[in-house]
Amino acid sequence: MTIEQKHGEALYTTIKLKIIELIKSGKYKNNEQLPTESEFCEQYHVSRTTVRLALQQLELEGYVNRIQGKGTFVSMDKIQTPYTQKIRSFAEQMEGRNSKSEVLSLDVIPADPAIAFILEISEKDPVIKLIRLRYADSEPIQYHTSYIPWKVAPGMSAEDCKESLFEILRTKFDVSISHGQESIEPILSDEMVSKYLNIPVGSPTFLTESKTYDNKSQTIEYAQIITRGDRTKFVVEQTYN
Repeated sequence: MTIEQKHGEALYTTIKLKIIELIKSGKYKNNEQLPTESEFCEQYHVSRTTVRLALQQLELEGYVNRIQGKGTFVSMDKIQTPYTQKIRSFAEQMEGRNSKSEVLSLDVIPADPAIAFILEISEKDPVIKLIRLRYADSEPIQYHTSYIPWKVAPGMSAEDCKESLFEILRTKFDVSISHGQESIEPILSDEMVSKYLNIPVGSPTFLTESKTYDNKSQTIEYAQIITRGDRTKFVVEQTYN
């Protein structure tokens, strides 16, 4: 199998993302042993060094466990600790600071198996892939990737997305945003994200994955947000009943 490498993306990152896609789509299941380094080399026509780097990143990010003498296994599902909060725009989160969003790219792509499963649409259905860099006081803080079913916002442009995405969905595309789910976990930054966030490779960051639904409980957006760990802390308000 020939792996498609994106411009400017390290080959080991491409392999890592492909394996993540296969894990999320259910091809590789919880606690299942992955192919050996040699098998991955043969499958993707890459060097052992490339595969080893990809597997090291997957282990650091918590997707796999590598057991000496046994092999590499898909990690078990993490324990989910629920918390509730109002859905807020980036500008609201950065209250008190000058914030802005830079659109890096907006493309319409066919849904791969993993994205189709997450968005609850058919494979190869058109999806808007929006990548933005978010700034606070002129400093890059977040690398934000959104996946939006085309049917939710047909004709959305990059110009639309310089401001609040949810506000555009509400006012231009008549989407009634209802609720969402969000998970946060620590990861280390790869080469591409480090470049955009202006941090060293391997820096601590937070990966936020979120799904947002309309008032009919249909998924309108899936987002992966990588936030700098050196400039961020999360505070959860709690009440005692």
